[in-house]
Amino acid sequence: MTIALLFAAARTGAAQPPIADDGVYLRIRDWKTGEIMAESPASVGGELFFGWIHSLEHIPWNEHYHIDENLGLILDTITFPAFGAGIPENKGRAAYVKDGLIHMEEIGQRFEELDWLNSDTATRDIKLDGVLITSGALLPHHKRLRLRVERDG
Repeated sequence: MTIALLFAAARTGAAQPPIADDGVYLRIRDWKTGEIMAESPASVGGELFFGWIHSLEHIPWNEHYHIDENLGLILDTITFPAFGAGIPENKGRAAYVKDGLIHMEEIGQRFEELDWLNSDTATRDIKLDGVLITSGALLPHHKRLRLRVERDG
């Protein structure tokens, strides 16, 4: 278990994540070196939350994924408070407004991994099954990172 995961669990009072299902882990690595920055046990069907702040519109953007049987990330839902530059107007099969957020659901877009340039202010929480794994403030600032679900062995 990484220091970031231990710190996040202690800081939030969150329960420890479950033991990995057959050696499956969600890992965030340095894109260039492959060094593990954060990790958590994961399982097929697990739910990933990735929150960030839109760089141009400066609004919160929330992405909800699930882990498929091939350890891919399936984007299910995105939520955000307003439209703006680079924000899709028709992603998914269902769209509605609730509690001040635009929800686009039933997207079904598959990703092998998520790559991003981390920001200690723009990258918000990264959660797995409701448990905080890490946040942008706990990861190296201005580092290119990769999030992937992997099986050991």
